[in-house]
Amino acid sequence: MKSAFLSGCLMFCMSAAPAFAEWGFSGGQTPNAFIQTGDMTLELQCDRLRFAPVGYADSEDIVGKQSLSIRFMKNGSTEVGSFQAGQGNATLRIVDNYPVEVVFQDSADYQFVLDQIAANAVLNLSMADQDVSYGLFDLKGSGKAIRSLRSSCGSAPQAGNNTMEAPEGVVYCGGGQIKRQIEYLILDKAQGQWDAIVTVNGKTTRAMTAYSYFGNAEPPRGFVVALLGEDRSEFLVFKDGNKNWLEYGDYQYIQCN
Repeated sequence: MKSAFLSGCLMFCMSAAPAFAEWGFSGGQTPNAFIQTGDMTLELQCDRLRFAPVGYADSEDIVGKQSLSIRFMKNGSTEVGSFQAGQGNATLRIVDNYPVEVVFQDSADYQFVLDQIAANAVLNLSMADQDVSYGLFDLKGSGKAIRSLRSSCGSAPQAGNNTMEAPEGVVYCGGGQIKRQIEYLILDKAQGQWDAIVTVNGKTTRAMTAYSYFGNAEPPRGFVVALLGEDRSEFLVFKDGNKNWLEYGDYQYIQCN
């Protein structure tokens, strides 16, 4: 009986312990600070974070509720601050078939999150409405990685660069809870690998074109081009007769001009 109790306690303590691993930093087109364990990953980009929990069901739960509590702890048990990401201040979505991406509407909110991660010992990503954790991360070494991230993001081209000319052409409208207007333009002169720009609700980002449909897969009827955004967004453009549409995320956007 005592052995069974100790075994159960050990399993609980292990599940409640933060993930111990080293923080790292990766530069390039999409700079990011990250920590990765055998079954979870947290990635901090210039304007958003990505969290891959243990299971896909957790990703679905977070996006379905459109809420994630980001809690900062100075040790394993004392919470010193938090940020509730959800409708009204952030967009939560599943990207690359698994991780949850949190895009902050106000950059000041994200800077607060980065400040707290760098200053504290443990990060708890949990349900907003109850004390159930999706993942705990050790923050030792996060300060150095975040300093590198901020330095790189400060010199990196930003998605909303005002020097870009907004595209003029077919306008696509639609979406779910967040309505969007989307336009794109293929550039006459490529900027390195970026040969297109895409504007979503007035915010412009660079993109590269791909005229093959997911490698060797046979494209569906009407497929024209895929636009792969610098911010890792993906747009699929279609034209069939007089019908023009674009697919972005889980939604289809129909020509509206």
